[in-house]
Amino acid sequence: MKMVPVPDQAFGNFFEGDCYIVLYHSKTVNGFNSMDIHYWIGNSSSQDEQGAAAILVTQLDEFLGGSPVQHREVQAAESSKFRSYFRNGLIYKKGGVESGFRHVESNVYNILRLLHIKGRKHVTATEVEVSWSSFNSGDVFLLDMGKVIVQWNGPQSNRSEKLKAVLLAQDIRDRERGGRAQIGVVEGGDEEDSPELMKIMRAVLGQRSGKLKEAEPDDTPDYHQQTANIKLYKYEKIGKLVVQEVAMQPLTQDLLHSTDCYIVDQGGSSVLVWKGKEASVEERRSALGRAVGFIKAKNYASSTNVEVMAEGGESAMFKHLFISWTEKGQTKGLGNVYTTGKIAAAYATANGDPNKIPKIPNTYSHTYLLKLAMVFIQIWRIEDLELRELHPSSFGQFYGGDCYLVLYTYKRANKLQYILYMWQGRHATQDEITSCAYQAVAMDNKYSGVPVQVRVVMGKEPRHFLAIFKGKLIIFEGGTGRAGVTNPSPGARLFQVRGTHEMNTRATEVPARSSSLNTNDVFLLKTDHTIYLWYGKGCSGDEREMAKAVADVLSRQDKQVVMEGQEPAEFWVALGGKAPYACDKRLQKEETPHSPRLFECSNQTGRFRMTEVEDLTQEDLDQDDVMLLDTWEEIFLWIGRSANEYETKEACNSALEYLRTHPAGRDPDTPIISVKQGYEPLTFTGWFNAWDPHKWSVSQGCLSPTLSSPALGPSITLTPSTTPTPRTGEYLGPSTTLAPSTTPAPRTGEYLGPSTTLAPSTTPAPRTGEYLGPSTTLAPSTTPAPRTGEYLGPELLLNKSPKELPKGVDPNRREDYLSDVDLENLLGCSRSGFQRLPKWRQNDLKKKAGLF
Repeated sequence: MKMVPVPDQAFGNFFEGDCYIVLYHSKTVNGFNSMDIHYWIGNSSSQDEQGAAAILVTQLDEFLGGSPVQHREVQAAESSKFRSYFRNGLIYKKGGVESGFRHVESNVYNILRLLHIKGRKHVTATEVEVSWSSFNSGDVFLLDMGKVIVQWNGPQSNRSEKLKAVLLAQDIRDRERGGRAQIGVVEGGDEEDSPELMKIMRAVLGQRSGKLKEAEPDDTPDYHQQTANIKLYKYEKIGKLVVQEVAMQPLTQDLLHSTDCYIVDQGGSSVLVWKGKEASVEERRSALGRAVGFIKAKNYASSTNVEVMAEGGESAMFKHLFISWTEKGQTKGLGNVYTTGKIAAAYATANGDPNKIPKIPNTYSHTYLLKLAMVFIQIWRIEDLELRELHPSSFGQFYGGDCYLVLYTYKRANKLQYILYMWQGRHATQDEITSCAYQAVAMDNKYSGVPVQVRVVMGKEPRHFLAIFKGKLIIFEGGTGRAGVTNPSPGARLFQVRGTHEMNTRATEVPARSSSLNTNDVFLLKTDHTIYLWYGKGCSGDEREMAKAVADVLSRQDKQVVMEGQEPAEFWVALGGKAPYACDKRLQKEETPHSPRLFECSNQTGRFRMTEVEDLTQEDLDQDDVMLLDTWEEIFLWIGRSANEYETKEACNSALEYLRTHPAGRDPDTPIISVKQGYEPLTFTGWFNAWDPHKWSVSQGCLSPTLSSPALGPSITLTPSTTPTPRTGEYLGPSTTLAPSTTPAPRTGEYLGPSTTLAPSTTPAPRTGEYLGPSTTLAPSTTPAPRTGEYLGPELLLNKSPKELPKGVDPNRREDYLSDVDLENLLGCSRSGFQRLPKWRQNDLKKKAGLF
């Protein structure tokens, strides 16, 4: 019943009969230290062990000052945060402390086990009976024999499972075997292509009889679904300890008092406990036990996730349940202003490297970098459901009765990049809004799908949109900017100016009456003869300067400065008389304290669900997925190259659903930005550390890692038992050994392919980075490419039956008859990149393009 350290090389291995405590230390996006304590409960662990683990967690929490967030984890239902610590997957091992006290010894090869791999984003490997009866057609299995690991891919397993399985196999080899194991891959649907590896498997498992079991549906304990049933409870001591409901969503921070402890119930999907810093010691110590008791009282599943946190150490997920969240010590008043001069100086100091810009908020620095790289902009208005390009003299003036397309062109790495904004006026007709979306799709196709698409609702413009107009954006409440259309004269017009520099300033028309004023801002009142600049008592000098610039754009009339409290009579007359208005000094926040959150999106179950990805990195962006990045001010939808077609089309609806169901009651008009793989703007990449802009470049073959990636290495084949006896410990089975001495042994980390041999010595070995897939050889293609000028148009080859193809065309090699340009447009990669892919991947791309 004591805590015993687990060696590093055993991290990720969990015995089902044991309980574990995991301490994770990290830094938050604001640079503060944070700690998480997880206690993991094995399915076969005893009640005594579980009780001891809970007590030890509480003691560890107190020893660390009460600041860590405590998590209760149950086998096969772990939180996404817990799984993120073990990126190559979790391994569930049979037994407990009696059989598994010595968790792992490196360089020990007398091992025989079968691991069942499941999951897409988060992989688990469960030790199962070493028998063909454990296999099924939908999953991946690792047969671990110590010196050799054979990966068997079920015919219905997906690409992500295969890749995750091989990364897990690599992890086992490197950490548990000191890099001295070899890995072979067998495609379950083409076992005849791997005779030697199948011979090894049969030697261990025996001859298979009958058909494989059908695919098992993946478990979904790691899916996090937003729920509208959020409730806040407080522990009260009225005679005896009782739990009382305090509020339902949306929750506000002022409901939490430092003298109490609270429970937030996410409809049974998770239970979060908040400990006030002035709560009694007894309440704080018993918080975890009370959460478990709450789960039992509510009849929730025993696997329900539990988080316990202290005041001041709240998790990102907890803060996202509240409408707003103010950190202790957060700047009050007008806050720090990050002017363009400061950002420019920081940019110069960093020598143009955005990764070296010192401590300027992401939103500011990356917006400014975009502006520096600007080439030009074009703006169109929707007129009669068609596009009409605007003259630059009217740029920055938007009318609430219109819809616009704004194409922003900038340069990055000497390549043109595009951001396409769809600005929707509040009073535009539904036909105009629909036409705007339709024209955006046409524009996107015109530029070969490169533009990043941003939906912008009037009044909700993102900061990088404001930066385009350098502080001179004017939004008229109604009317239209169309030529020949006379807008009805509204008389006096009132504009509210907000912003402190050219990257965050806009002037928005408000009703021309006194009640629209606000002591914290600057207002422009435009009459027939003059423009009044009304300075509220709470406005700053920067806001006044920006208002002057906007006033010059709005009109060339005489300007008159009016200080609050010193207004002339004609000022109030123009507003229809004096009336009460907002005059409380604001507490302006520097930046939203909400941390960004990344989700993998899926609607395969018929309902929108998300899997959260913790500690987001570029590696988490999977080409098969649509990923949602929530930065609170904006929603980014990253669309992978091979994402499900239906999900891609429904991505925007999914984002709207995410906002609609958000527990904090989010604004449904929050800007939604669609980002395609390989064309990410700085406003997106700035949220990821160490972003690699070349990761998905076409020159690397195709735009994503596949089973032909360097993680797999080159493929070779084992030879039959006529080879010399291997060295001690290198036996593979009763009648099979490692390759003979005439074939060079693979270097540490090189995987064994299912059916591929190394080319003879006359063929040069591939250069670094030119790894081959499981079924690819180094030998060149025997089918010669057509000679120059003999290429066929795509229309003659796409979606044609063999009988419909031109005479002499090999229906299995249609890609050879396409020009390099047509092939790259259809398949998304160069000819050389395509030829380096494994056969199954080539066929997959050809099927999607209509060349199969």
